[in-house]
Amino acid sequence: MQTSDVVIIGGGVVGCSIAYHLGKRGIPTHVIEKDDIAMGTSGACDKAVLLQSKNPGIHLELALKSVKMFPELQKSLDTDIEFLNHGCMIVIQNENQWKVMEGFVERQKKLGLDVKLLDKNEARDRQPALSEDILGSTYSPMDCEANPIYLTLGLYRGAKKHGVKFSLGTKVTGIKLEKGRIKSVETDSGEILCKYVVNATGVYAPTIGRMVGLNIPIVPRRGQIIITEPVPKLIHGGLNCARYITAKFRPELLGTDEMAKLGVGLALGQTENGNLLIGGTREFVGFNKTTTHKALKAILKHAASIVPAIKNVHVIRSFAGLRPYTPDGLPILGEVPEVPGFIMAAGHEGDGIALSAITGRIISEVIADGKPSDDLNIDMTKLSLDRFKNVDVNEFRESHNCYSFAS
Repeated sequence: MQTSDVVIIGGGVVGCSIAYHLGKRGIPTHVIEKDDIAMGTSGACDKAVLLQSKNPGIHLELALKSVKMFPELQKSLDTDIEFLNHGCMIVIQNENQWKVMEGFVERQKKLGLDVKLLDKNEARDRQPALSEDILGSTYSPMDCEANPIYLTLGLYRGAKKHGVKFSLGTKVTGIKLEKGRIKSVETDSGEILCKYVVNATGVYAPTIGRMVGLNIPIVPRRGQIIITEPVPKLIHGGLNCARYITAKFRPELLGTDEMAKLGVGLALGQTENGNLLIGGTREFVGFNKTTTHKALKAILKHAASIVPAIKNVHVIRSFAGLRPYTPDGLPILGEVPEVPGFIMAAGHEGDGIALSAITGRIISEVIADGKPSDDLNIDMTKLSLDRFKNVDVNEFRESHNCYSFAS
């Protein structure tokens, strides 16, 4: 029988970040992943590390702290994570959007985000490919980007370098408790005695939670993305739209048409090779990861209304990922008091890449020191599973078209 102080379930960017931070502290850690590194949501997303897309409050505070860690990761990891600080714009197409983004920007500025509103001419000067029909945009020079797969692989390699063990292609079949607290993790390759279990399985977190009697309010939220052929430089930095922010936090404001039902909002970036990454959707369709003609057509139509040149670019492929969504849009982090030794690190929705660095540090400090360090100044009660004690989890799942658990 194997032993380890910590068993992390999940080899995505969050699980690998936690493993990296624990490994740096010399804490014996074993990561269990049923497939391979970055095979799930971490390998099915764009390259944005956005601050502007975070709600003013603890959401933005976490992102600000996390982004500050990326330059050091770029230096210290053996893998080039392609971290760039090129800024991002959120395009505004009408007066209603302008009013909403005006208030959003003011609240973000109060928390320390460098962001401002641009009129149409200022926006098009910065991003010449924008349509003449836009009203304006926001702009923040603090928004960044990174390659999500390289970031995950870099953290994985860094963790291994610090002694963390990984069991890939290994499925967790159960979790044993002794006197109510964590005793071991059972896998299809054997049992591992441990003091802590970290649930970093994203949309599959409820399945792991059920093994210790927990009902975790996380459901999958599908996002479809299109990849084009390489084209000459068209997009400078990241480009989103006000619909993207609305679809993320207040989808009911989008209306009832087909685009609203699909949660279409622009997320646009360009790789070093010239490929355009065009997203996306926010759909509650259970664990269905297929792409649909209807959604892809809607994404392209909306994208072309903002960047007309997209009409002349060939699409080469598409894919979809599942974002782990919670009732309030915030991740669930920290130890669960009802099950001592069971640590939650899931529910980041579309912010797993951006919040991966700070999540790794927070969870490693919770395990090593009992709480995050004082300099982080994080109110963990706002991130705890306990904040959902009055949520009917079964009703939440059913209302978001998630009728079954995935393994």
